[in-house]
Amino acid sequence: MTDLSLSERLKIRSLAAEQTRRRAITRTLSSPLLRWSFGTAAADQILIVPQELRADDPSFWFEVENGQFGLASEIADLKGASPFRIVPPSIAWERELHGFGWLRHLAAAENDDAALAARNYVLEWISIQRTHRGVAFEPAVIARRLMSWIAQANMLLEDTDARTYGTIMSSIGQQIITLKTTWRNAPDGVPRMVCLIALMLADLAVAGHDRQLHEAQSALVSELKSQVLEDGGHISRNPSVLAELVLDLLPLGQCFQARGRQAPDEIASVVKKALAFLRFMRLGDGMLARFNGVSTGSPAALATVLGYSGGELDAVSAAEASGYGRLERGETIILSDIGSPPPLEISTEAQAGALSFEMTSRARLIFVNCGFPGPAHSDWNSVARATASHTTLCLAETSSSRLVRHPQLEAIVGGLPIRGPDMVAARLSDEGGIAVLAANHDGYVKRFGVFHSRRLELSANGQRLDGLDRLELVPSKHRLDAELPYAIHFHVHPDCRCERGPTRDSCRIRVGDGQVWLFKADTGTVSIEDSLYFVDSAGPRPSLQIVVRGTMLASVEIRWDMAIESGL
Repeated sequence: MTDLSLSERLKIRSLAAEQTRRRAITRTLSSPLLRWSFGTAAADQILIVPQELRADDPSFWFEVENGQFGLASEIADLKGASPFRIVPPSIAWERELHGFGWLRHLAAAENDDAALAARNYVLEWISIQRTHRGVAFEPAVIARRLMSWIAQANMLLEDTDARTYGTIMSSIGQQIITLKTTWRNAPDGVPRMVCLIALMLADLAVAGHDRQLHEAQSALVSELKSQVLEDGGHISRNPSVLAELVLDLLPLGQCFQARGRQAPDEIASVVKKALAFLRFMRLGDGMLARFNGVSTGSPAALATVLGYSGGELDAVSAAEASGYGRLERGETIILSDIGSPPPLEISTEAQAGALSFEMTSRARLIFVNCGFPGPAHSDWNSVARATASHTTLCLAETSSSRLVRHPQLEAIVGGLPIRGPDMVAARLSDEGGIAVLAANHDGYVKRFGVFHSRRLELSANGQRLDGLDRLELVPSKHRLDAELPYAIHFHVHPDCRCERGPTRDSCRIRVGDGQVWLFKADTGTVSIEDSLYFVDSAGPRPSLQIVVRGTMLASVEIRWDMAIESGL
């Protein structure tokens, strides 16, 4: 078990007390004596069918016809059985199954058989869910299911018989009441926000269920203010959750408009800030930089989300609150992690990537972080979270952040949180046209008495990057008791070729579009080693990394640079 500081022990006690309080409220509100206060579970009409903004895949129906049910990056072979009656291949697959987001794929098939199958799946789910327990009744899963059923109401309810219509509508009504009593049990962060968005959408879309709209609205506004930072980033520091948030908030705003009601100003404000932040975190390949939980994604899907801005976004020059820095010159873009981990309760996907960076030239990735594995490859999560899986310096083969192994905390937050560095300081500047980032962190101070600082200088034309990594002893130390090894990792995207350069201290990186970059380091041993790229849709993909290795007894500086050697 990781040694905990006094503040961390107090934090755990606070989280435990808050969890106990929320569960007590849920039990009280779920009792027959108070459940009635949320209105009747009856629901006889869908007033509004919200627009489904997420991309659909009509080929999903073809796979279902052939007994394949692909969710959460895993395919289940049904072998003639119902997806609700097989052993789920993973918890992520099971959550997506019961969330019913896949109904949009069946609707996209525009096929009568697909529509009938969708309706039968919903009816089957209703018939077998006799006890409100398990994954299917986690608050965030209920929320996703409600949003999906309401968004696909035309497919599920049009031209059905009265019994089918009544069965589905009755279940929708019951689930609304259940979510109203249990949303407080959702984990901190995005799951709780999803619950509140679903409640508001259901209150607006389903007749007779808007008695608690004001209460849900107040709670959602509070969550938006606490979770979305001033620069538009999310408190979890995971940029990808913002794209999902925008896709949930936009239909909610439309529902307010359709009902002739004034939406909270915070909804439009958060959407605008989030879209601007997403654009800030987008590299030249069209994807979000792979920091703190960002996994596989689609450039087209991100472009679709950003398309809702209408081209009118405030330019974001820095994201200090979220802890990211951006250097952009010519055709080169660099994004760097210059922030501390998020609060313990929402850091289960945060990664130990302090001062790491990613780099694109034109539309090609060159240096990357290894990223976060998809749900089908979660056994790689701990490896992916380590500092060595990032384009940054790793001291003594340890990470700059540490996993907090504490059973009670893990049970509360639903995973392994991380802590540290406590201090990350950074400064962005323009020095005669050169874009400069200077940053440092204290992630190695408590264990080794060493600060790590990094300086990146991107030339005015974007064709040269100069780097300086410095390991500096704390003022009270003059020398270490023993040599400490360091390794500066530069993970190369799998689509690039990496080979030895003309000298022992150099490497060439051949980019797919014909560009060739020459990397050199003035200190340490330069080698090319194996790596893994976790964010490929097919799973972990073999790749290479340039590693600069050395040792330190006293403070040391390692200078390195890379520049375009040739290109089209």
